[in-house]
Amino acid sequence: MTVHFVGAGPGAADLITVRAQRLLAQCSVCLYAGSLVPAGVLAHCPADARLIDTADLTLEEIIAAMTQADAAGRDVVRLCSGDPAVFSAIAEQARRLDRAGIAYDITPGVPAFAAAAATLRRELTVPGVGQTVVLTRIAQRATPMPPGEDLPSLGAVGATLVLHLAIQRIEQVVTDLLPHYGPRCPAAVVAYASQDGEVTLRGTLGDIAAQVLAAGVRRTAVIIVGKVLAAEGFRDSHLYSAARDRSPRDE
Repeated sequence: MTVHFVGAGPGAADLITVRAQRLLAQCSVCLYAGSLVPAGVLAHCPADARLIDTADLTLEEIIAAMTQADAAGRDVVRLCSGDPAVFSAIAEQARRLDRAGIAYDITPGVPAFAAAAATLRRELTVPGVGQTVVLTRIAQRATPMPPGEDLPSLGAVGATLVLHLAIQRIEQVVTDLLPHYGPRCPAAVVAYASQDGEVTLRGTLGDIAAQVLAAGVRRTAVIIVGKVLAAEGFRDSHLYSAARDRSPRDE
């Protein structure tokens, strides 16, 4: 028996990997967060699979469900919204499985920030404009941020910022970033990226908070701040330049 941590993607049922679809089709038990994983993704599971909504479960109750499945010899898919590599809470689940001697693996998924960038039709790394992307959140009611990772400190770097789990504090986000980016810096919000109810807001750091409040966006949203969102007239990448040396090199 194996626990498969699987990236469920940003929401659209067809924005998952081939491997994820195969694992879902073969699983006996599927744990998912009902508030984050749309029904269309769960439709890949067998009709007789046990579906467990973890939205109201504690960590220990989630591990207990995995342990019971292990004792019964049943494979488990633990769906994580977006990609398991960021803000998925699998680290604490994995260490408990290690202690229990239960095998697990991880299948990546399409992250929410990538789906948001696709909606905006923007590359987040543009030559000569921005080559660094910071994925972060704010403390809000969650675990405190480590020292040096507060928003004002990260904003001082001047990189493209992608914020998860921060939309309900959009005014605080703007206040923390204005000293570093200025009110004219491009900003965007994409809620429910790739899903039927997708909401896209484009503007500047000076007006994005008002747009969010007017639209009533309160959850499942990504905030992106940076010059790359409005980059024009930038130099072409060296990768495909005719001037690039393409001669064979010794390894």
